[in-house]
Amino acid sequence: MSADLRPVLRSSQVLGLIAVVVAALLGGIYMLTVDRIRAAENERLLLQLRDVLPQGSFDNDIAADRIEVTAAALDGERPVVVYRARRDRQPVAAVLTVTAADGYSGPIRLLVGIGSDGRITGVRVAAHRETPGLGDRIDSRRSDWILGFDGRSLHDPSGKGWGVKKDGGVFDQFAGATITPRAVVKAVHRSLEYFEQNRDALFAVAPGGSSP
Repeated sequence: MSADLRPVLRSSQVLGLIAVVVAALLGGIYMLTVDRIRAAENERLLLQLRDVLPQGSFDNDIAADRIEVTAAALDGERPVVVYRARRDRQPVAAVLTVTAADGYSGPIRLLVGIGSDGRITGVRVAAHRETPGLGDRIDSRRSDWILGFDGRSLHDPSGKGWGVKKDGGVFDQFAGATITPRAVVKAVHRSLEYFEQNRDALFAVAPGGSSP
């Protein structure tokens, strides 16, 4: 080996050793934190699910009692996760993770809780990019508009009632931001339609499975 190449070889070996050590450290840090991260994510999910369900209404592990469904009426070809709430093994409610794709600033992710009687137990916005001060009023932290769905069903209101007032419906629109509430109302209505048509199947499928 040429004397000129020896320093280069030593530098390469040192860099390689450093890379191995750094990789090992990062792997160790990941192993130490991954369980905490998963626990935090699970706790956040449980808080969101409890927010759309009546307090104390279920006794199962709702985060684990979940299935995936694919339906054009809900989210096109993308799978939608459905969480099932039960008490004494009997169906209490389902929480659908639907998306209103036609929001003003992009898709709006929703949690729609529907009781076994077909009435809404709660709706919350899980993620959105709507305009601050206008469209973001769909967020329960900004206004109580989203609470207007509580207790509603597919037939309450009936007919064109499932729309914003500008379109002849019963739900308020926002000044300067009609597109956002219109998108949410449509997504919630689609969720109710899907639930009524697939109620029994949603609760019959084993956790971790999928339903058409």
